[in-house]
Amino acid sequence: MKQDIIINATTTEARIALLEDDLLVELHVERPENERMVGSLFRGVVRKVMPGISAAFIDIGFSQDAFLHFSDVGGGSELGTHLLHDVVDRGNNGEGGGRKRWQPHDLKVGQEILVQVIKEPIGHKGPRVSSQVSIPGRFMVLVPNESFIGVSRKIAGFKEKKRLKSIASKIRPKGFGIIVRTLAETRSEEDLEVDMKRLLKVWRKCEQSMSELKGPGVVYRDISMASSIIRDLYSPEVNSLVVDSRKLYREIVGYVKDVAPGLTDKITLYKDRIPIFDKYNIEVEIENCLSRKIWLNGGGYIFFDITEALVAIDVNSGRFAGKKDHEENSLKVNLAAAREISRQLRLRDVGGIIVIDFIDLLEERNRKKVFDEMRRAMRMDRAKWDIAPLSPFGLMEMTRQRIRPSLLYTFREPCPNCDGTGLVPSMETVVTTLERWIKRFSSKTRERHLELKVNPQLKSYLTKGIRNRLTRIMWANKIYITLSTEDELKIEEFRAYSQKQRRDITADFMVGGNGRKG
Repeated sequence: MKQDIIINATTTEARIALLEDDLLVELHVERPENERMVGSLFRGVVRKVMPGISAAFIDIGFSQDAFLHFSDVGGGSELGTHLLHDVVDRGNNGEGGGRKRWQPHDLKVGQEILVQVIKEPIGHKGPRVSSQVSIPGRFMVLVPNESFIGVSRKIAGFKEKKRLKSIASKIRPKGFGIIVRTLAETRSEEDLEVDMKRLLKVWRKCEQSMSELKGPGVVYRDISMASSIIRDLYSPEVNSLVVDSRKLYREIVGYVKDVAPGLTDKITLYKDRIPIFDKYNIEVEIENCLSRKIWLNGGGYIFFDITEALVAIDVNSGRFAGKKDHEENSLKVNLAAAREISRQLRLRDVGGIIVIDFIDLLEERNRKKVFDEMRRAMRMDRAKWDIAPLSPFGLMEMTRQRIRPSLLYTFREPCPNCDGTGLVPSMETVVTTLERWIKRFSSKTRERHLELKVNPQLKSYLTKGIRNRLTRIMWANKIYITLSTEDELKIEEFRAYSQKQRRDITADFMVGGNGRKG
């Protein structure tokens, strides 16, 4: 499979695209105002311990407290492991088999604790942290206060695993565990030793920061997203790395020269006048991935709906008209949908619970084909995932690791008019609500004059025609209304002013007294 990394950098953001066979499969966006937190270490203070939800809240120096689940509690200031991408086979290497795990009651309010961010803050939720921390390098991960040696399961060969484990046991410092990463495959002992020395140097700086820092704050900030992508993904299998920023190009070349000199000739500075993402057809793919509807080859399509609880995906046959029977046609659409859904999940960076409604299939063997195709297509995904077979209703349930907010929330904000629901009240509903407010006002005050400020669209709707809706409302309630507009008001909002009382009376006659909305 051909892989390419394309980086577009501007003054406001850096976008890193991963292409597989010229098709966009991952997109990462880094902005100065949304600084990357995953992987960074913080000195925190336990603010609350809540056994009822098996978690504690940790002050790490931000406005939102970090969330520490009891399952992520290692050994307080003693450190353990947390891997973002590589799943490992661990082997004990003596020294008493590692440290004891803490119990929830060991956490005390006011206690200082070293934690590592494992999930970015999402919405109103603070970052999720773990006290089982690790320092990732290019070929290895350093695990303080541990004793095991682990090798990535993605390294398939038994002999290669044995060789890497032997090298790791030679270079492992006392008091540290080591995890050998996938990129270490075929690397020499010298390469791994250089990486280990670099990681030890980072850890010594962390120890120094911990001794100097007073109160909650950053102990170690992980490298930028662009650098982490190079660290984790740039390997001999990558065909090319193209970047359009001279400054970023120099930084990347300097880093790669240090860790993998043989790969520098694949790095190219893009100088064409055509924007780099247009050149590689990435901009079009980004627009598509922000849409609810994605067309499949042949005419079928899928719908993505992201809710607070889960992500719902619907598969439809659309214009697809195969030459075989309905079962075979449905199977073809479902198989194509499974491949596209797996790509879209990576591209959109969708996490949490996902429910997919495939087209109904009658035969069990066909349902299994869809399940197997989905699992095969998901193998390239670096995030952790799990898939259940199709239910009798044709639904597939799955989970995918959520580390950062979905790409949709990077490029989009909730609509201020509908609060993200996609729906606003109809004009008839708004007018009916307004008329009920006027009836309550008229019956309780007996006043005969009222000033109303409304949205311009609502005024146009109320005053259209000779016997318009506003006239009928005034006749029915025996009241004279002076109508004016205010652009800032939503369609369903209005402001009411009483000349007699000389004040705003909007909230006085609302159902429940909720202020602005009628």
